Formats: sequence, C-alpha cells, structure tokens
Amino acid sequence: MNADVLVVGGGPGGSSLAVALARRGVDVLLVDRARFPRPKPCAEYLSPEASRVLASMGALERVERSGAAALSGVRVRAPNGLVIAGDFVAPHGFRAYADRGLSVRREVLDEILFDCARSSGAKVVEGTRITDLVHDSSGRITGANHGSRDSIGARFTVGADGLRSIVARRLGLSRTMRWPRRLALVTHYAGVRDVGEQGEMHVERDGYVGIADVGHGATTVALVVPAARAREISGDRTAFLDSWLRAHPHLASRFSGAERVSPVVATGPFGSYSRRAWAPGAALVGDAADFFDPFTGEGIYAALHGGELLADALVEALVARDGGEEALREYDRVRRKEFGGKWIVERVIGAVVGWPPLINRAAKRLSARKDLADLLIGVTGNFVPASEVVRWSYVWKVFVG
Repeated sequence: MNADVLVVGGGPGGSSLAVALARRGVDVLLVDRARFPRPKPCAEYLSPEASRVLASMGALERVERSGAAALSGVRVRAPNGLVIAGDFVAPHGFRAYADRGLSVRREVLDEILFDCARSSGAKVVEGTRITDLVHDSSGRITGANHGSRDSIGARFTVGADGLRSIVARRLGLSRTMRWPRRLALVTHYAGVRDVGEQGEMHVERDGYVGIADVGHGATTVALVVPAARAREISGDRTAFLDSWLRAHPHLASRFSGAERVSPVVATGPFGSYSRRAWAPGAALVGDAADFFDPFTGEGIYAALHGGELLADALVEALVARDGGEEALREYDRVRRKEFGGKWIVERVIGAVVGWPPLINRAAKRLSARKDLADLLIGVTGNFVPASEVVRWSYVWKVFVG
C-alpha cells in the first residue's frame, strides 16, 4: 500500500488535510487506529470561525443537522463568584464566519469529517495502528509501519495523531512543558440544571470545569486539575469527579438529580509542543504539533485550520526539486505566524487561571466591562486578532485601570 501523502490520524486535523489534498488531486491515504464512530475525550467546542473550515469541507450542514448545540458566547466564573460573560456578536465590530459556536460530541463530529475525507476521494483505512516510521539511508521519512511487518510507502507522512503522537515521538520533535501540567476527566450528563446557550468555565482553587450543551439533552463536562493529583484520579475517576462537583455548592445544586450517560474518561497531561512541525519527508498538524491547555478551546479549530495550511505546503512540496523541505519550512513559519498571537494569549490565560488572586482581580474588571470581555471571548473564538488583547492598554484596563 502506497500514497503520495500518508496521514496518520483521522480526527479534525487529519480529515481537514485529507479533504484539501484529495480535492486537489493528490493521492492521499488517511489511516486511523480506531473504527468510526468512536468516543474521544474532548471539551467538544468549535469556535465560530471553525464553521468556515467545516463549510469548506462540506461538513457544516451535516454537523448542524446532527443536533449540535449553538453557543452564543462564553461565561467564566472566577473563584470569587464573579462572572466574565462575553458574546460572539458584540459592538467591537469584529465578525466571525458564523454568529455562534458549536458544541457537538466528538464521535458525531469525527465520523462526519472522516466521511468527508472518504467522499472527497481520499483513501481511508480504519482499525490500523501505525507503530513506527520508515526512513531511507539519508534519514528522510518514506512511510510508516503498521502491525509487525507491513509498511506503507509515502512521499510525505503526516502526524495528525493527537496529544501522544507516535509520529512526533518517532521524529524526536515532541517536547513536554514543565508548567502548567494538568489532567482532564471528561464525561456527559443528562438533566444538568440551567444549561444555557453559552459555554461555561468554572474556575476554582483546585481546578476548573467546562460545561456546555452538546445537543440531544446531553451536557459535556470536562474537569481539569493539576497533574499532581493523578494518583487520586487513578483510584476511581468517577468518584473523584463526583466528589469534586459536590464540593462546590454552586455546581452541586445543578448536578443534583443529573444522570451520567457516558463513562468518565481521563486524558492528559497537557502541555506539549514540537520544536518544529516538520522533518524531511514528514510534518505534524493539530495536537500532534502542540497542545497547551484546554481552557480556551483552541484544539479543534487549530487542527482544522492547520490542515488547510499544511495542504498548501504539501501541494508545493510534491512538485519541488528539493524534496519539499523549503515548502515544509514555510509551513512551519506560516503556522507560527497564524497561531503565534493565540499561543501568547493561551499561556497568559493559563497562568491567570492557575493563580486565584489574579483571575479574581481580572474578573472584578471584566465582569463590569463587557466590552473588554467581548474582545477576549472573540479572541478565543478565533475571529478577533490576538493583538487586540496582547497590548499594554488592554492589560492595564483588566488588571490595573
């Protein structure tokens, strides 16, 4: 089995890339170790700008028809009880592709995207685990192994295989951040009280939890705590989650009588990045390239858009005389330019969330200044430039003025 491009991982990044390449006539093979539909621990949030990529893939209407919930904005409750509420449609003048974000279970979303790749002309293979990479005498990647002896030959191999990417590890590009180190417990409930049309983040001194409607009467719940509590979680993750929710009265009352409708799944630790997103004959996209923290909900959009960016580079690389290295180097540069401002915002928010006095101070200002809150939520929604909040005048207003 051979292809011009082998894509390892059929989630949002891999499917986005496969669709874009197949539509340009590239011989692309998309491989995933799972069989779809399959559950995936995730906060299950798509920003308003993610709808643009879904529309370009021919997936938006199917996602909306699947019963996905529409979100008008985000609410963040600080430890002091103050609430930062921002809307996607706001007077600041920036507009996204869609007026609302979407929240949909990953088994639904990923099956739709994987099917889009298939219908676009990509070859797709499910239930096949990539175990290693193949390289030539110069070290260039020339495909991947699966099973004990079988291999797939490819002119380019892409790791779109998530947080624990086998491709990134075999390339030696994966790096782990020392701080913050967090784990997540993810599940779904039915019957949670007062779930509205905004995504919710509840920040406490011992972690934070995200809550959102995902359609069909289900609510996604993603609890994130320091990785230092891994031993407690490993004992009984369901009991840990239940105990955590009961320990916070404003949440306990809303979950009283609610029924858990999916297993509690652990994921993490978070905080990984690649020193660069390419090597000779290979590239990384989505969480395989970097994932900082789930608080701002960047993962799905970054993977979808990253697939678009990498597709442009690979089309050039396939006809280049230098083996495509300059095209992949340019992909890494464009990727950093596209996401660099957001990475700064993510890290600042990650620091603020981890220090209760700081987020309490920010909440005091942002709860009273909706214009500032709307800008910040717009940045996390991927349609307001990060430069709008990564400036001294904005920081001053939030923390000082």
